[in-house]
Amino acid sequence: MALALCLQVLCSLCGWLLLYISFCHLNKHRSYEWNCRLVTFTHGVLSIGLSAYIGFIDGPWPFTHPGSPNTPLQVHVLCLTLGYFIFDLGWCIYFQSEGALMLAHHTLSILGIIMALVLGESGTEVNAVLFGSELTNPLLQMRWFLRETGHYHSFTGDVVDFLFVALFTGVRIGVGARLLFCEMVSPTPKWFVKVGGVAMYAVSWCFMFSIWRFAWRKSIKKYHAWRSRRSEERQLKHNGHLKIH
Repeated sequence: MALALCLQVLCSLCGWLLLYISFCHLNKHRSYEWNCRLVTFTHGVLSIGLSAYIGFIDGPWPFTHPGSPNTPLQVHVLCLTLGYFIFDLGWCIYFQSEGALMLAHHTLSILGIIMALVLGESGTEVNAVLFGSELTNPLLQMRWFLRETGHYHSFTGDVVDFLFVALFTGVRIGVGARLLFCEMVSPTPKWFVKVGGVAMYAVSWCFMFSIWRFAWRKSIKKYHAWRSRRSEERQLKHNGHLKIH
């Protein structure tokens, strides 16, 4: 069983690495980070779909059955995601592209997935955390791509930012709090699984503070720009009336 899990994770790691190499060959004029973020975007979309299917259709429901035995589909998805996180953590360390908080997030994610696979349980809530964590990932990558292509300061960029902040706040913080509560009050999960859940939620709050600061600064900047335009319009209208008289 352990050998089979290791082979699945190794195949996943090789798959993500090959996908990255393919993107590098197809986009030779782009940076390494561009191609890595394409891999991240691909994983985000794939993991959202798979984890949503597990949580909402295949089951069990994470809010009522935390600590339950892993299903075969949960194991496959966790192995797929574990290979990705190993790839991305290695890439971030090699290129020194991320700070300590993101590295801590990836490390905790890797440890949490390994823990669920080794225990053979708690894949239900780990899968739910995966869904909540990855739900905002495609938006984050879209924001980066818009900035790189010079289209960030547009209506599309504003919509992406709004959806990112709203989903992060509502899902990772709001729904995440409910999931953590269910995990803590349930007698089924191991105590160290609960500790891991608290650590992941604390990391989400660290991200949340940074996101709220960004949202506040952008809102103030937009407000001042709006007031400036209104002032110019009023002045132009007033000057126009003066010219008429």
